[in-house]
Amino acid sequence: MTTIIESTKTQHQQRKWTDYFTFCTDHKVIGIQYLVTSFLFYFIGGALAEVLRTELATPEPDFITPFLYNQVLTMHGTIMIFLWIVPAGAAFANYLIPLMIGTEDMAFPTLNALAFWLTPPGGILLLLSFFVDGGAAQAGWTSYPPLSLVSGIWGEEIWILSVLLIGTSSILGSINFLTTILKMRIKEMDLHSMPLFCWSMLATSTLILLSTPVLAAALVLLSFDLIAGTSFFNPAGGGDPVLYQHMFWFYSHPAVYIMILPFFGVISDVLPVHVRKPIFGYRAIAYSSLGISFLGLIVWAHHMFTSGIPGWLRMFFMAATMLIAIPTGIKVFGWCATIWGGKINLNTPFLFGFGFLTIFTLGGLTGVMLSAVPFDIHVHDTYFVVAHFHYVLFGGASMGLFAGFYHWFPKMTGRMFNEFLGKAHFLLLFIGLNVSFMPMHELGLLGMNRRIALYDIQFQPLNEIATIGAYILGLSTLPFVINIFLSLASGEKVSRNPWRAYTLEWQTSSPPAIENFDGKPVLWAGPYDYGLNSEEFDFEKVFGDTPTETSSNSK
Repeated sequence: MTTIIESTKTQHQQRKWTDYFTFCTDHKVIGIQYLVTSFLFYFIGGALAEVLRTELATPEPDFITPFLYNQVLTMHGTIMIFLWIVPAGAAFANYLIPLMIGTEDMAFPTLNALAFWLTPPGGILLLLSFFVDGGAAQAGWTSYPPLSLVSGIWGEEIWILSVLLIGTSSILGSINFLTTILKMRIKEMDLHSMPLFCWSMLATSTLILLSTPVLAAALVLLSFDLIAGTSFFNPAGGGDPVLYQHMFWFYSHPAVYIMILPFFGVISDVLPVHVRKPIFGYRAIAYSSLGISFLGLIVWAHHMFTSGIPGWLRMFFMAATMLIAIPTGIKVFGWCATIWGGKINLNTPFLFGFGFLTIFTLGGLTGVMLSAVPFDIHVHDTYFVVAHFHYVLFGGASMGLFAGFYHWFPKMTGRMFNEFLGKAHFLLLFIGLNVSFMPMHELGLLGMNRRIALYDIQFQPLNEIATIGAYILGLSTLPFVINIFLSLASGEKVSRNPWRAYTLEWQTSSPPAIENFDGKPVLWAGPYDYGLNSEEFDFEKVFGDTPTETSSNSK
């Protein structure tokens, strides 16, 4: 999909730096606000992970107490999920969707700003809970009762309020994304002309709207149990803690796809540009996002195989979980086919995109293993689950996020990043996450339980390796941060389309003007038209071999 810009304006304005600290309704400002906020919490959650791994380097609690360990563990998981990955996906959605579909802003700009400004208070509340009587929440990011009802009541209550605020932000954002994509595309753009990132956000937003209210209901009922003495989930009063698990996982398994689907879309739009080939199987990849969204709603209880659910229900959820590998596999094969035979440019965005493909696939394979009831029961609540979870979500999401970050960094800032520092970042991140999380598979198979500060000495060698990997992961943030500030200060200024990309956002200035486009964007035949495949479409003939300041090379 390429564009011609019908110029109707000769000048445009761009935002001042002070706009990024205000209640601004510009979707681009909100996207940057989300991105910066999510990375601040990424550094905080990562620092807490370093504390955990330092403690786990030895069997004895010689760095922090088990009491504090439980608080740090809970805060690490909550921050990385609710305050890093989910807001980072919203950051890309806010910044890119209006640009990709040719409109000036989101459908509901004020609601969009409100959605963002619910997130920082939620995060601040969460961090302040360390200082209340009894400390922060200690029951893990799942907050299962009855444990959550007897440990750090005020910290737990603050945890609930924080997650409710962040969940409300997600709901408001998803309303905006759905409405904008479905109702505000330029008239020449039908659904099959949209970038695949927009398809992924359709699927993500649908999941958020259907599942998040169920989590909110569970947390409200849990809050009543905590402060009003009710017994919805408290077994001491006749409540049912397994009911909480059903309600929690009805959101939290779709949440896995809420976290990863945006980056499926990112990869689907980044890889074709850097291998100079149209995406392979556009329609299949687009509809597979919707398939994942649907199946994600009916597989929640595969997290509950040991909870005493009936055998026939186990079989249903085992089959449904295995079935979800099909639409996911369609995406993986589509990405591999896109890379195959392409003119690969081993730059930073491609390296992170390829890293996503390898790391996510490895994590997905262990997910298929965990879908089998006998194996899941064997490794339930062990470090094998931790390894799988981190390969898919930390490895997959971080690789996809950084692929998108480096790909659209020139568009957001008007400057190019430093390639050497970008590749150093990739190398350290790739090595660190494999050294840190690969040994956890073996730890889980040997029987080491997760969420514990004390363990048997036989597990120490593998834990030491994992801790070294965690330190390498921490080190990977240094070239990333240096690169950002160095590039913002003195990076090479770029044209509107330095990558010779073909989606609509690259046909406006870098960074975009307040009004997004200097004229009316017009679609014409391109590689997203499903009638064209890689053999019928001459990518280089249309987009040229050199960067351009205008869209004349698209003719």
